Amino acid sequence: MVEDSELITELSTAVSQLHTEAPPETVLPSEDVLATAREKLVQHLPGIGIGVQEAIRHIREEIAPAFNGSSRSSRYYGFVTGGSTPAASLADNLVTAYDQNVQVHLPQETVATNLEDTALSLLCELLELDPAQWPHRTFTTGATASNLLGLACGREFIIEEAVAARNDSNTSVGDLGIYEAMHRAGIDNIQILTTVPHSSLSKAASVLGIGRASVKTIATQDASHKIDVQLLKKLLEVPGTASIVAISASEVNTGLFATDGIKEMQEIRRLCDVYGAWIHVDGAFGILGRLLSHPDYEVIKRGCEGLDLADSITGDGHKLLNVPYDCGFFLSKHREIASCVFQNPNAAYLSTGDGIETIMSPLNIGLENSRRLRALPVYASLTAYGREGYREMLERQVILSRGIAEFVLDSEDFELLPKFEGSRAEVLSNIYIIVLFKAKNEGLNKELVQRIKASRRIYVSGTAWDGLPACRFAVSNWRADIEKDLPVIKEVLTEVVSSWKAQQ
Repeated sequence: MVEDSELITELSTAVSQLHTEAPPETVLPSEDVLATAREKLVQHLPGIGIGVQEAIRHIREEIAPAFNGSSRSSRYYGFVTGGSTPAASLADNLVTAYDQNVQVHLPQETVATNLEDTALSLLCELLELDPAQWPHRTFTTGATASNLLGLACGREFIIEEAVAARNDSNTSVGDLGIYEAMHRAGIDNIQILTTVPHSSLSKAASVLGIGRASVKTIATQDASHKIDVQLLKKLLEVPGTASIVAISASEVNTGLFATDGIKEMQEIRRLCDVYGAWIHVDGAFGILGRLLSHPDYEVIKRGCEGLDLADSITGDGHKLLNVPYDCGFFLSKHREIASCVFQNPNAAYLSTGDGIETIMSPLNIGLENSRRLRALPVYASLTAYGREGYREMLERQVILSRGIAEFVLDSEDFELLPKFEGSRAEVLSNIYIIVLFKAKNEGLNKELVQRIKASRRIYVSGTAWDGLPACRFAVSNWRADIEKDLPVIKEVLTEVVSSWKAQQ
C-alpha cells in the first residue's frame, strides 16, 4: 500500500512537471480524445474500488487529456479565465493535503486564519488600498459570491441609513427580514443603479429578495458603459427609495470602465453620501488596472481612480491574479455591517475562543460555514512575484490585447467593437485585456466563433453586440507573450477567413 505522503509527493512532482514542460500547442482536445475519455468514465460505483494508484493512473492518462488548456495555455481566451502560476499551483496541493477549514478562527490551534488575513492585507497593498480601511475582507468562490456579499451589506446599510433619518432605532434585515426592516425604515423600494452589469449582479439581487427588476441602468445615451451622473442624481432623489450604486470596473463584454477619473468618483461619492446610498464596485478583473503605471495605460488608470472611495469591492483571484479556481475576494469598509448580516447566532460548537482578536472570524463575515484555505495559493503567488511581477504580467496581457486589436483594425475582414471615435492611438488606448470584434461578412460572422474554436489552437468565447453575434478575446493568462502568441492568433484568424471564402 502506498503511503499518503508518497502520493502527495508524486502529485506535487506532476504539478511541477506541468509547469516546467512546454505549454501545449493545442488548446482544445481533439474530438477523438474527448470521445475516448467519455467512454472511459466509470459509469457505476464499483463494489470494490480500483485502488488509489489505479484511480490516479485512470485520471491522469484517460481523463485529464480531455480537459481544455484553460490554465496551462496562454492561448485560451475565453470567459476571462486566468491560469495558475507555479507558486499558486504547488500551494494549492498543500491546501488539499492539510485540508484546513479556515472558517473558525482558532489562533491557538492553527495559523490558517492569520495567513488568510495576511494574504488579504497583501492583496489590498497590491491594489493600492490601505488594508486598515478595509477591515471586512474575505475570500469567496468568485465574483458572483462576492457580489452577493456586496449587495447584502449594501441592503443592510441603506436600510440603517433610512432608519437613522427617521430618528428610529437601528433596524437589521438580518434580524427582522427585508419586509419588516423596510416597513420600519419607511422604504417602499430598493434599486440597484448601474451600467452594463454582469449577470451575477442580477442573480445576487434575485437571491437577496431585492429582485432582478431592481437593477436599473444609469448609462449615458451615447455609451452604455458610462455613468450619467445627472440621471444618477435624479434616481437617488426618488422618495421612499433606497439605492445601491454598482460600478463596473471593466465591463465584461468590452473591458471598458464605468468611470473616468477621480473627480467623477468624488461626485458619485458625494451624491451617495447625501442620499444614504451604498457604492459597490464590481472589479472582477478591472480592479487590477490599478497596478499599471506607464503613460501608455493612462485611460485604464483613470478608470481605476477613486475606486477606493467605494463601500465595497468585488474581485476574482482566478482571473488576473492567476490562482486556481475557485477564488474570489470581497472587501468592505464597514466592519460592523459584517456581523449584522453574516453572524452565526447560538452555535456554541462554533465558538472562536476567548479574548479579543483583531482578526474577524471568517465564520461571521461571509456565506460559508466551511471552506478550504483559498488564501494559501494567493499568499504564495503574491510573495513569489510581488508587485512588480504582477505588473509585468498584466502589461504583457495588455500589450497582447492591443496587438490583437491592431490586427483587427488593419483587417479588411473584421471590425473592432464597439466603434470608437478618435485616432488609432486613442482607439488602442481604450483596450485593456478584452478585444471585442466581429466579421464584416454576416455569413462568416454567424460561424466565426465555432470556426476559430475548430482550429483547436486558440480559444475565444462568443457573445453579442447590438443584437448581432460577436467574438471576444479575453487575455488573462500569466504566460501571455505577444511574440509567441500573436503570430498564432493572426494565422488562425487568417485561415478562418480563407477557409470560409473558399467554401463560398
